[in-house]
Amino acid sequence: MKLVATETLSRLTSLHCSACGTKYSAFDLQRTSTCCTLPLVADYDLHEPLGRDAIDQADSSMWRYGALLPLLHEENKVTLGEGMTPMLNLPRLAARHELSSLLLKDEGQNPTGSFKARGLSMAISKAKELGVDGCIIPTAGNAGVAMAAYCARAGLKAVVVMPRHTPQAFKEECYWYGAEVELVDGLISDCGARVRQRNANGALLDISTLKEPYRLEGKKTMGYEIAEQLNWQLPDVLLYPAGGGTGLIGIWKAFQEMKALGWLAPHHALPRMVAVQAKNCCPLLETYAGRQPNCHSYQGSPTLANGLAVPHPLGEAMMLRVLRESRGTVVSVSEEDMLAGMRDLGQQEGLFVAPEGAAVWMAARQLLATGWLQRNESVLLLNTGSGQKYMDNVAGRAMR
Repeated sequence: MKLVATETLSRLTSLHCSACGTKYSAFDLQRTSTCCTLPLVADYDLHEPLGRDAIDQADSSMWRYGALLPLLHEENKVTLGEGMTPMLNLPRLAARHELSSLLLKDEGQNPTGSFKARGLSMAISKAKELGVDGCIIPTAGNAGVAMAAYCARAGLKAVVVMPRHTPQAFKEECYWYGAEVELVDGLISDCGARVRQRNANGALLDISTLKEPYRLEGKKTMGYEIAEQLNWQLPDVLLYPAGGGTGLIGIWKAFQEMKALGWLAPHHALPRMVAVQAKNCCPLLETYAGRQPNCHSYQGSPTLANGLAVPHPLGEAMMLRVLRESRGTVVSVSEEDMLAGMRDLGQQEGLFVAPEGAAVWMAARQLLATGWLQRNESVLLLNTGSGQKYMDNVAGRAMR
């Protein structure tokens, strides 16, 4: 389906290939680029003046940034109130580790319990706008739940393919939303292979990470919110759990867009971005450290942090670009350290975070110990989901 660009708030102009820059229409249904078979990225008109007063202060969701989002027609919006998650001070942990500023943005308070709500709200809204009848996704858990919920809201067919070892809470929630769920032995990469096999005729839109352009646009709203919630003063260091990496890439994209629009002071340094992975599955770290040319043949294993079990991230080159441009780094965290991080955040700050969020805190502790992170720097942690869904993984381990 081709969209007619009628009167709209959106500044969307085109899409481009993340590798070579070739331009594509933003008004046709697109998947990955045909030139490089890599992710497409949305472009906006950032040259015409647009002030921060364009933010819709009456909207308490991520959709308040409508001019810089890709939806063209309001009637296609599929929303459950996602976004504008709280920014929390962590005073007890900051004092214990002599940090001058330690904050956590709690994405577990989104609809469906994770940051995936942002990307899937946007992707399903655009799927609806572009006339799609149904969607399919390989998932480690949270993305499948979010897709099932937003497809139900939009009246679209949903097929979710997830590893058999995924905690039962994720499976059950997908069933309640009416999705068709298929279980596969292996990791999300094996689920991706099954999606390609099952959807060989292209009847369903594949909403895999970065295989369509718009999950990224939903995730980038975290970057806009971070800036707005911190009164346009960004932290020195931002730590993010990177499996597929859409959030890491999206937040950095938002920072770049805000720079271009003048929403951030010209001299304002952007945060050093830290990608946090599980030791059981850390392909980005292996490539970053030069131990492999890329992630294509990497072999990972399951981890408590289901969302980090992504052995072959399509966006690897994009994540590496973010780390290079931001002077950031990659850290991996063991399973035992994730549990220790969950205890820290639970017992010291009253937060029951996902293992991915716990990994981010333990990565900060690692970087403090090596001196890469200074105690007088402002630090922001991203917790990507609620710990409630991971009870199968962590039950009975609180006191070990």
